[in-house]
Amino acid sequence: MPRKKRGSLKRDVTADPKYGDKTVTKFINCLMWDGKKSVSEQIFYDMLGIIAEKTKEDPLQIFVKAFDNVKPSLEVRSRRIGGATYQVPTEVRPDRRDMLARRWIIHAARARSENTMSERLALELLDAYNNRGTSIKKKEDTHKMAEANKAFAHYRW
Repeated sequence: MPRKKRGSLKRDVTADPKYGDKTVTKFINCLMWDGKKSVSEQIFYDMLGIIAEKTKEDPLQIFVKAFDNVKPSLEVRSRRIGGATYQVPTEVRPDRRDMLARRWIIHAARARSENTMSERLALELLDAYNNRGTSIKKKEDTHKMAEANKAFAHYRW
């Protein structure tokens, strides 16, 4: 950890070539394994095709709405005070909120039992769009924990 200045260099990702959206690029990068970006792009675009087929609506709008539904607004952080460790509820920074939503959706999709990753991802996003599913449950659990530890909110830093 730096002693003097905090590292503030954030890499800027290039917008997605098909939709011109940076959120899509970050999602594809998070989905990627072993540096195989073209495979993760194919999975993502197939997933959008499945969503369009099932809902007859704009798949990118459904993706964005589902993504917004999964974003947490509160989380707990461990804080050690006087020999005791407290779970202190704090608000989530916007960049961390996006990162957590991406991570939860992808982990929930990988845990599903459908045949292809595109199907798993599409059905998980449709569940998130309808406010149900594993990723929404993860968000609700995080909020419940923050609500349960509201008494320690005065330890916030």
